[in-house]
Amino acid sequence: MDYITDLSALEALYGQPGQPALRKVVTRMTPLYRQWIMASRLCILGTVGPEGTDGSPRGDDGPVVQELDDTTLALPDWRGNNRLDSLRNIVRDGRVSLMFLVPGSNNVVRVNGTARLTADAGLCARFEKGGKQPATVIVVSISEIYSQCARALMRARTWKSGDESADLPTVGALLAEASSGEEGGAAYDAEWHGRAEKTMW
Repeated sequence: MDYITDLSALEALYGQPGQPALRKVVTRMTPLYRQWIMASRLCILGTVGPEGTDGSPRGDDGPVVQELDDTTLALPDWRGNNRLDSLRNIVRDGRVSLMFLVPGSNNVVRVNGTARLTADAGLCARFEKGGKQPATVIVVSISEIYSQCARALMRARTWKSGDESADLPTVGALLAEASSGEEGGAAYDAEWHGRAEKTMW
């Protein structure tokens, strides 16, 4: 198999992007991009570090980020599994990408920039829910914002397919497989929902 290792060879296969693909890019929050991002309760956070890359879903029950100013977003780090993959990357290499999704829309809004991590008490308090606060907040300095065309989500029928998860393995089954049966299994799955409800924030 031949691999493409030269940019000119790559560009020869695709040609030049159309003007709309280039002109849609902005470097700060505009009224319409703000409206879109503030409607998103789910984003995918992409980071890079010495061990490689990481992609992590981030969700909330309202806007997934807060705008600190028109070039800065704040993303709370709510409870998870404490692997800290994304956070370790940010501490060592601040480059990040965010993909904002809204149920029902096949479009995606993307933000690229640099991030820093803070445990600032005042900023963490801005995200308080039921007396709980995130341990840290990811502060993203925006380099560019742009919309992603809808073809990928349209091809995948993302919002039209219904529930296709019935035959998927559970997380307990995946954990049991990865640990050769030492962890996970049906007991893990049975306890998970209640544990998640108590540790959501």
